[in-house]
Amino acid sequence: MSRSTGDPNLPIETLREALTVRRVFGEAYTVGETTVIPVARVIGGSGMGFGSGSGRDPHGSSGEPNAEGSGGGGGVGMCAWPSGSYVVRGDEVTWKPAFDLNLAVAGAQALAGVVAVSVACALRAKFRRRMF
Repeated sequence: MSRSTGDPNLPIETLREALTVRRVFGEAYTVGETTVIPVARVIGGSGMGFGSGSGRDPHGSSGEPNAEGSGGGGGVGMCAWPSGSYVVRGDEVTWKPAFDLNLAVAGAQALAGVVAVSVACALRAKFRRRMF
């Protein structure tokens, strides 16, 4: 399909091609009697805009040119995360989740922060009661 720069369907077509599990994992594959089917969470969106214009001088004729305008714009965005894969062996199907170490570390850091603030507040309250 030929695409031109001014094609209004370009962002939507691009998004449709981009929103696929193949962006994260690739195609499903079979080795012997085992088939691996990748699964991912894929989110995306697109938007377009345009404008036009002309203008009038609300204070009368000042000798300057009237306002003019034009516009345009558009964009496509996507984000994809691996979820895991289904492994099919004969009549048995198993789920193998993908482990995101970065997400686990961020969760542990957030939990440690909440615990530290809670301990600090409890100790502060305890020492305030002793002083008064």
